[in-house]
Amino acid sequence: MTPTLCEGDIVVSVKGSNFEPGDLVAFYLGNKILVKRCIAGSGQWVNIDENGNAYVDGELLDEPYLTDKALGDCNIDLPYQVPDNRYFCMGDHRSASVDSRHTNIGCIADEQIVGKIVLRIWPIADFGALK
Repeated sequence: MTPTLCEGDIVVSVKGSNFEPGDLVAFYLGNKILVKRCIAGSGQWVNIDENGNAYVDGELLDEPYLTDKALGDCNIDLPYQVPDNRYFCMGDHRSASVDSRHTNIGCIADEQIVGKIVLRIWPIADFGALK
């Protein structure tokens, strides 16, 4: 999730079930907890062009948190409709992130989600709300 989060950061998550595009979410994948950014929810259409621009329901996403855009490791057919009770999530380091663009991860089910990441508490120099 670089540059937003770095290895060793300690964050606080809040349990919830209503996520919006841009929210950071923590979820279980097997016995690991991963953090990715929610891009779209149930029934929405996701499309990503060859330059890495992400569209939801035909609207270009404003993604100021990205330092570079990339299509990345994508083996799904685009445009892609998010299944019921699932979220399409991508990492902020798009060229290296394995996420909902790949069938190894896929869309995230409600029951996998730990919560929304809202606050970084460590390192203390970076303490504050996350967006």
